[in-house]
Amino acid sequence: MVTCSFCEEKPAAKIIGVCPDCLRSLPEGEVSLSVHEASRKKLRLPETLPRNPYGARCRLCANECRPGSGEMGYCGLRKNEAGRIKPVTPKTTALLHVYLDPLPTNCCAAWFCEGSKERGYNLAVFFYGCSFDCLFCQNHSHKRLEEAPLLTEERVVAAALHPEVRCVCFFGGSPEPQLPFALRLSQKILERSDAKKRICWEWNGSGHPGLVKKAAELSARSGGTVKFDLKAYHPNISMALCGVGNRRTLENFSLLAGLFSQQDLLTATTLLVPAYVDRQEVGQIARFISRLNKGIPYSLLVFHPDYLMTDLPVTPRRQVDECSEEASRYLSRINIGNLHLL
Repeated sequence: MVTCSFCEEKPAAKIIGVCPDCLRSLPEGEVSLSVHEASRKKLRLPETLPRNPYGARCRLCANECRPGSGEMGYCGLRKNEAGRIKPVTPKTTALLHVYLDPLPTNCCAAWFCEGSKERGYNLAVFFYGCSFDCLFCQNHSHKRLEEAPLLTEERVVAAALHPEVRCVCFFGGSPEPQLPFALRLSQKILERSDAKKRICWEWNGSGHPGLVKKAAELSARSGGTVKFDLKAYHPNISMALCGVGNRRTLENFSLLAGLFSQQDLLTATTLLVPAYVDRQEVGQIARFISRLNKGIPYSLLVFHPDYLMTDLPVTPRRQVDECSEEASRYLSRINIGNLHLL
């Protein structure tokens, strides 16, 4: 870590150079995104959110990109073709990887989900691409789109219909850029299966509200869960860490909390990034959740250094304890994940 370039006192991640307190003191949205632009350029992804005034608008997620003719959206998976936004893959295909994960699996909802008590497998559906650009991404292989397998709906459906598969979890990256594919897939799995198959989502939650609602309905119908990764609360912390804002994520979380208040469907996690996702951030997230439902399960995950933030340590025990104590002031169901890293 380095000393903050603003206050010249507090620690900051080398790649960001600004401590969380100074980020929070800036006017909302006035955060430098140059580190995101540089890293995305190396990956041949759009460096900034496309905002061509004559471009076609993509409404699949909160970014609402407007790429010009022939240009890609921020996720690198959707393109303006002759004035229409289309996926870069042929119809009924997507860029993803699937594998069987024996139950009980290392799922963020395993500590409360009934599915974790069953014998069999979770079909893990790992989507390439994301609507965010997290500097600490612990699944950053999803950014290498040129290496992604191209799979058909039918191939994934066939894998999900295996008699020992109990649940199907969509994650990545994040499902948002390929959410229409995932929704069609889920519908087919539920229609064709003779046995119970839980449909679960692990995402950043920035999708179009209508699609997010459809995804949650499938999970509710099948007994699955919807996990939001609430990365930060303050918009400037979110911008610095993830390259984009978090307003839509919070709005979608509120939407589902209101629609499915009587079901153990919705859950949230927060990765305790050293220095940045501190007691203040976690307290604000927990307070936000509590206003919706104090019983929503909330997991705090111990961070390990990865991707572009390898100069940070594993989350210090003191930070874990402080954040857990703060979250417990507002919520009744708190879990600490990745404890083996401490």
